[in-house]
Amino acid sequence: MNLSSLSRRGLLAAGGAIGAGAVAAPSAVAHGGGRRVRTGFERLAADGYAPLAGQRVGVVTNPTGITSDVRHIVDVMHADDRVDLVAVFGPEHGFRGTAQAGGSEGRYDDPATGLPVYDTYLKSGQPLADVFTASGVDTVVFDIQDAGARFYTYIWTLYDCMVAAALAGKRFVVLDRPNPVTGRAALGPVLDRAFATFVGREPIAQAHGMTVAELARLFNGEFLAKPVELATVQVSGWRRRDFFDATGLPWVPPSPNMPTPDTALVYSGTCLFEGTNLSEGRGTTRPFELLGAEGVDRRWAEAANALELPGVRFREAYFAPTFSKFQGKTVGGVQVHVDDREVFDPVRTGIGLLVSAKRSWSGFAWRPDNWIDKLTGSTRVRTLIDAGADTDEVVGAWGADLAAFRAVRKEYLLYR
Repeated sequence: MNLSSLSRRGLLAAGGAIGAGAVAAPSAVAHGGGRRVRTGFERLAADGYAPLAGQRVGVVTNPTGITSDVRHIVDVMHADDRVDLVAVFGPEHGFRGTAQAGGSEGRYDDPATGLPVYDTYLKSGQPLADVFTASGVDTVVFDIQDAGARFYTYIWTLYDCMVAAALAGKRFVVLDRPNPVTGRAALGPVLDRAFATFVGREPIAQAHGMTVAELARLFNGEFLAKPVELATVQVSGWRRRDFFDATGLPWVPPSPNMPTPDTALVYSGTCLFEGTNLSEGRGTTRPFELLGAEGVDRRWAEAANALELPGVRFREAYFAPTFSKFQGKTVGGVQVHVDDREVFDPVRTGIGLLVSAKRSWSGFAWRPDNWIDKLTGSTRVRTLIDAGADTDEVVGAWGADLAAFRAVRKEYLLYR
């Protein structure tokens, strides 16, 4: 595919950023040695919710929408007379986070606040616009912690909500949070629109290296047929090279199988094992770090270590998932150990693990529905690996598309 066909509409169409200029301002030092990072919500509240004045507000959020003292923003806003909060919109896993992967909480009234909670999961276009209209809101606010990968579906909840808000004539405000795995670079294959699904609506890189506010600006400027009236509230104190533990912010699992920032670090590569007959570690305490299947032995770890991938080593491991693939069975495989995250490349690592698994275990197979093509964004990864390509050949195949995406991406970045 060729990203040069994308027609940039410029930064005005991408929406304004509420903050100290285009670059996040420095802030005080937090306890524990990290800088005091203030989220978009905290800056919004400190400003007296001025961008929401006179508006009936609905919030798209989940359990990650918290303050630095771990209060949920919905509870905080509901108790504050300066903002007229009238509705909540819950994504996959739900507003309060009670549902597993592929589930949501449905329509209900929140017991803590009495606010109506509307379900957005698997809704898009006019049906989602109708939900916004029925809720009576004037402005839709988005505040969810992302994990940095194209196939992590909350960014497509963001996209779908922006499209629907534009259709319904609603304003849209994104409260930014840090990318937990840094925003240094975009990595991996770029989606071919022919493979668009809820794990990838538009042609962005597999590890996009952007915050949700930056993505919202990109979506509005490049992909929305009808741009939404967009504003973004930046974080302060965050730099593109910062991992999550440098922020001083509390981590809340954005979904049940994203328990720690370490999970997010490997996720954009090892999630590719969802497209195979191997377990991606769901049902264990280290999802996406433990990978395996019945019949796999030490040869996979040996083959993976022989690739000498930067910043990572692989341990022979055995585990018994409590749910998902191989539930209740003991399987063999590897545990991914990142020993230098500054040079670690999660996507190259994921490809290297696929290549070495196929070569070291005769039982390796893709999922029959070719889900791997949806995750990687085309048939290219699967067909190259099947043809015997090595890691460098597969990674090199997306170079031109990635370079084109990086050129577009840099127009929408907010932080240094």
